[in-house]
Amino acid sequence: MEMMSIEADSVVKVAEWQQTYYATDSGIQSGATTVQDDESSTEYSGNKKYTNSTTTGTEAQYSLTRAQRVRAAMFPETLVEGEAAMPVQSDPSQQSNVQRLAEPSQLLKTALVHLINYQDDAELATRAVPELTKLLGDEDPVVVNKAAMIVNQLTRKEASLRVLVQSPAMVASVVCAMTTATDMETARCTASVLHSLSHQREGLLAIFKAGGIPALVRMLSSPVESVLFYGITTLHNLLLHQEGAKMAVRLADGLQRIVPLLKKSNPKFLAITTDCLQLLSYGNQESKLIILANGGPECLVFIMRNYNYEKLLWTTSRVLKVLSVCPSNKPAIVEAGGMQALGQHLTGSSQRLIQNCLWTLRNLSDAATKQEGLDGLLQILVTQLGSDDVNMLTCATGILSNLTCNNSRNKTLVTQYGGVEALIHAVLRAGEKEDVAEPAVCALRHLTSRHQDAELAQNAVRLHYGIPAIVKLLGQPHYWPVVKATVGLIRNLALCPANQASLREAGAIPRLVNLLLKAHQDTQRHASSTQHTYQDGVRMEEIVEGCTGALHILARDPINRGEIASMQTIPLFVQLLYSYVENVKRVSAGVLCELALDKHSAELIDAEGASAPLMELLHSNNEGIATYAAAVLFRISEDKSSDYRKRVSVELTHSLFKHDPAAWEMVKYLCLWMSVCFCVQRCWHKSHTHS
Repeated sequence: MEMMSIEADSVVKVAEWQQTYYATDSGIQSGATTVQDDESSTEYSGNKKYTNSTTTGTEAQYSLTRAQRVRAAMFPETLVEGEAAMPVQSDPSQQSNVQRLAEPSQLLKTALVHLINYQDDAELATRAVPELTKLLGDEDPVVVNKAAMIVNQLTRKEASLRVLVQSPAMVASVVCAMTTATDMETARCTASVLHSLSHQREGLLAIFKAGGIPALVRMLSSPVESVLFYGITTLHNLLLHQEGAKMAVRLADGLQRIVPLLKKSNPKFLAITTDCLQLLSYGNQESKLIILANGGPECLVFIMRNYNYEKLLWTTSRVLKVLSVCPSNKPAIVEAGGMQALGQHLTGSSQRLIQNCLWTLRNLSDAATKQEGLDGLLQILVTQLGSDDVNMLTCATGILSNLTCNNSRNKTLVTQYGGVEALIHAVLRAGEKEDVAEPAVCALRHLTSRHQDAELAQNAVRLHYGIPAIVKLLGQPHYWPVVKATVGLIRNLALCPANQASLREAGAIPRLVNLLLKAHQDTQRHASSTQHTYQDGVRMEEIVEGCTGALHILARDPINRGEIASMQTIPLFVQLLYSYVENVKRVSAGVLCELALDKHSAELIDAEGASAPLMELLHSNNEGIATYAAAVLFRISEDKSSDYRKRVSVELTHSLFKHDPAAWEMVKYLCLWMSVCFCVQRCWHKSHTHS
């Protein structure tokens, strides 16, 4: 009874389920496959219809066996006409496994087709080459023209191109046909053939061996643009990749033909042309001079000034960079406005162009110290001193160092642009990088001397806390070019009275004295030899002169004067009065002149026997030396006897007025009159004393 009740309940539940979602058997009772009826579905009701044709096509595709479907996907060419491969994935945007498997087979099929075509092209070219070679040498220009056109067509296919490359006779015939061509079309076709061959390593060698370079150089005079293009690009490929090509181009007077092409207007053509010039001129002085003789610098500067195609500007800057180290080309580039033209590109986005322009400007800058119109360039360079790039910093400091050398206007401009502060920061960042430190210090040395804002620059170094960093450069290890520049800068800074205390507090005096002693010892060790003592390219005599000169200016301050004298320097300064270098005599006499202001130092100077060399220096042709010597003698004779003072006075007078006879006679008369007065005074004094 219970069993019958359970069965009845199950039937009722099935009926309820059918009424809710499905109109057919759920399969619970019958075991039939569950199917959703789209007609009765509440979600899709009435939205989707199927045609009989779609159903029929799908049934036909499903009737294919698995093997047939795979074959259809991998080898669709085996399908019966009108039959299509069945899509085996539900999402068309994704590949099925069968389609993925089919890809390699399709690639293989394509490769086989290409191979068959390649073999066909190669066989055709192999059969045609002997005949075409003969036709290219025909006397009839029409025949040669047709043969050249056919060969040009053969170069379009890789297989036939390989066959042509491997035929020296064919390449030689093409070169000969190009050389003797009487019509532009033949010249164009043969030049095109060589251009195609030059993209193969074997082709380059074949052209070179066939004497193609002189023929290509002659083509550079063609009035046809396409011939010019093929000629210059083929030569470019040869210069890049074929050994011996550069010398062959030079011997064929290629440079004389290439330089005039710089007057063309096509930027891409010019880019190839300028690169050829760079390849030919790099490391070859004769080529640089030929470029100069043919007006190359002016044309290159014109390109830099008037074009904006980055690749052309870059290749042109490379040529200018090579030429900028040539003493003959350097002034020509500067006179053509090269500094201004290169400066235009320092603010662009191309780093390789900026680097080339900077290096070129650095090379040119020592020949541009008298150039005008560089205001904008100087301002850009001051800005670039803030760069973290070492190369950029090296170039910017080097250019500023040269452009501010003996040019008071440039010095004033750089000072006004904030160059002093920027250079101090560059020195701080340079650390042990001498390539940055040396030109930066040299530029500061220039800015602190001989222009209207020099005192402003001297004060600016102190106000921007540069003095400690500068003095530190005198420490170990010594890189003498930096030391030489630093010593000169310290001398200039000492000219400003406000800097004297800062220099003393930074330890400048003991460092200068130590450097002076070391350099003097080096010169003494080599005193017997006739050659100068060099270290890192710097003469030690220059270090002696620089240190003594800096101490001379520092000695103007009373405290500094006492510190210098306390370091036992007076014997050395007296010894330097005997130096064979005139400038060393001048600065040593100068520092003794300052030290002699202190009575104790004057006594030490006299005790060291300075009178004898100083008396001799009174008669020096150098007015500075004579004046300093006179001042020292006058100061050390103040406590001497009257006879000694009289002798010194006569010597001083003679030395000061020896170039003016009339003045000398007047002074002699004055001295005689003063002597008489002095004797009368002594007699009167004695008579009154006795009385």
